[in-house]
Amino acid sequence: MERVAQRLDAIVEVCGRVTAWSSLAIVLVMAFNVLLRYAFNTGSVAMQELEWHLMAPIALLSMAYAIKHDGHVRVDVLYGRFSPRLQQMIEVISFLLVAAISVLIVYLSISYVMQSYRIGEGSPDPGGLPYRWILKACIPAGFILLTLQSLAGALQALMRPVAKMSVPSPVLAEHAAE
Repeated sequence: MERVAQRLDAIVEVCGRVTAWSSLAIVLVMAFNVLLRYAFNTGSVAMQELEWHLMAPIALLSMAYAIKHDGHVRVDVLYGRFSPRLQQMIEVISFLLVAAISVLIVYLSISYVMQSYRIGEGSPDPGGLPYRWILKACIPAGFILLTLQSLAGALQALMRPVAKMSVPSPVLAEHAAE
């Protein structure tokens, strides 16, 4: 089980790092758009659309990476006070619920992407970007990654000895130090 969890983590890690580089790309595109607009009094519809064509994959493909690195929002007000065993149960159930919802979103979004592909959907704006289906394909891709990471998280929570879960959350430790 540990090997499976590590492989799932590795897939999410690679996608997260690629997404991080996409963040640099969006900053460069935005800077270029601002330069065009204010220095040369011109712009490009395609370049403006490229901003959100990069933002969607960044948001969708980095969800799993954020969970892997505990970068997501967690309400520790009650969780940190629970017993280690209850914390473990909550982690496993939470990861499995996220996986189930993610599978549902993947299932529902496939027809949305396929419809876009079949009609050759592109930008409705003149000079806009074609192949809108590629952007829409990030929806199921992002939720597939989230499913993989949720399964890895559930496996890791199941394998973790209960005694190791009694480490107080950083939020509670910070407030206790005050």
